Amino acid sequence: MRKRIVIVSPASARENNGNWQTASRWARCLRGAHDVQVARGWTEHDAAPALMVALHARRSAAALAAFTGAHPGRPSVLVLTGTDLYRDIHSDRDARASLERASALVLLQPAGLALLPAALRAKAHVIYQSAPSLRPWPRPASLRHADIALVGHLRDEKDPLTFIRAAALVTHPAARLVHIGGALDPELGRAADAAQATNSRYRWLGALPHAAARQRLKRCHAMAITSRMEGGANVIIEAVTSGVPVLASNIDGNRGMLDEDYAGYFAPGDAAALARLVDRCIGDAAFDALLRRQCAARATLFAPAAEQAALRDLVDNLLLAAPGAHPLTPGYPDEQA
Repeated sequence: MRKRIVIVSPASARENNGNWQTASRWARCLRGAHDVQVARGWTEHDAAPALMVALHARRSAAALAAFTGAHPGRPSVLVLTGTDLYRDIHSDRDARASLERASALVLLQPAGLALLPAALRAKAHVIYQSAPSLRPWPRPASLRHADIALVGHLRDEKDPLTFIRAAALVTHPAARLVHIGGALDPELGRAADAAQATNSRYRWLGALPHAAARQRLKRCHAMAITSRMEGGANVIIEAVTSGVPVLASNIDGNRGMLDEDYAGYFAPGDAAALARLVDRCIGDAAFDALLRRQCAARATLFAPAAEQAALRDLVDNLLLAAPGAHPLTPGYPDEQA
């Protein structure tokens, strides 16, 4: 029987960040079997779903608390982000309360399991995010530049300054570092502007629509991810499923996506190490081929069918275990941006 599900996302389509991409994609995954709404929040005055999916332990804490308080017999799923796992659940009371309230916890890569309180790990599930595969772009031999992309809005957790500094340290003549993302932090935006004005190797393209960003990424030689914390970066998946190798900060969230023995790690914040990896992946064909093989070996984890099957299995099992959940009733809005 079709059920009513609400996905609470603190981000909207206008923000076009990882939380929104997850919420939007999960809505599509579930809509074949259920009626799904994506909303910014939920209160006890709103129509009650049979199940709630909440993204972000701290930022969706109020909605999750209201739902579990008003409908204690109905299941809920809490999706843990990087700031949840690597910051908030260790210091924020609301985030910790969300862990207790949710019927199930979802992590986007397995390295985060060790960060959960031992008593809560039994209700935790790992569901890798996904992206449709794109045919790898055949790089023309005559192309003058080898672009390395950073895809992510300018904010402290993403550490764009390491990427900017690396652009001043690369030595390969073809190297060009291209940053896609809006300036959520005005100071970081000013730093990107200044770097672009003084360094021809660095280009800041600003925020792009998701489809355009992915097409631009597809045409890059590699992608860098410089984050200080990640729950399971969707941009890694979009690079891997486009045939683009990744140069990644050596943090738990990235190792959970790329595996412990991946050859493309650099120490977080180490711009010189990132610059050396950029030079090597452009100039050393054997190293570039190794990164591509390692990324290709992970691609099956990020298949849309695998994500949809895991998500539907979790949701359906929770609904079956909650006989008091109400069936679908008409008139529920489809989606709120």
